[in-house]
Amino acid sequence: MPDVLTLSSLPLFPLEAVLYPGGLLSLRIFEVRYLDMIGKCHKTGAPFGVVTLTQGSEVRKPGDGPSGDGFANEVFNTVGTLATIEEFAVPQPGLMVIRCTGAQRFEISSREKLRHGLWIADVVRLGDDQPVSVPADLQPAAAALGKLIKTLQERTLPGEQMPLLPPYRLDDCGWVANRWCELLPMPLDLKQRLMALDNPLVRLELVSDILGRTGIAM
Repeated sequence: MPDVLTLSSLPLFPLEAVLYPGGLLSLRIFEVRYLDMIGKCHKTGAPFGVVTLTQGSEVRKPGDGPSGDGFANEVFNTVGTLATIEEFAVPQPGLMVIRCTGAQRFEISSREKLRHGLWIADVVRLGDDQPVSVPADLQPAAAALGKLIKTLQERTLPGEQMPLLPPYRLDDCGWVANRWCELLPMPLDLKQRLMALDNPLVRLELVSDILGRTGIAM
């Protein structure tokens, strides 16, 4: 596999959230293990990896995990999303506030937990969603999202409060599906499975079923 598709020693940020390509993520960072990592990523313009926790919590807690370091075990999914820092602030010592966008998905090939608790991994970047036009039977999902965007714009929300980033690609299956996955109150494991799907059309079909059951898009 070409080297361009791999990343070595990518720092990971396990979260109780799923980041989608093209999505937004805001974080308040105060743990020592992440302050240095985020500072370096911001300085160099390098991404970090967001992975979804399946066991453990975002903040380290004491425990008797298998690593023997005195902290509870952390387990996370092997498919995640690269995060690029767009906004960075240090409102006070020991606190960073950042706003990130989701970039390419990746799959972990190997991982390592460093002594101070930071996870790093060798990853293979996964292909971007291929552009697929929204078919006629799935147009209600795109139309409902368009109405929601218009409603938010009419409320003149400040840019930092808008949950979706332009351009609004309402004619693209992957973009429409991803934005609904971010907005809908779904279980984390379902959000993760949908994010990991390689076929954007299938992803939108599944999201459309959920929208139909909830009465959002009929």
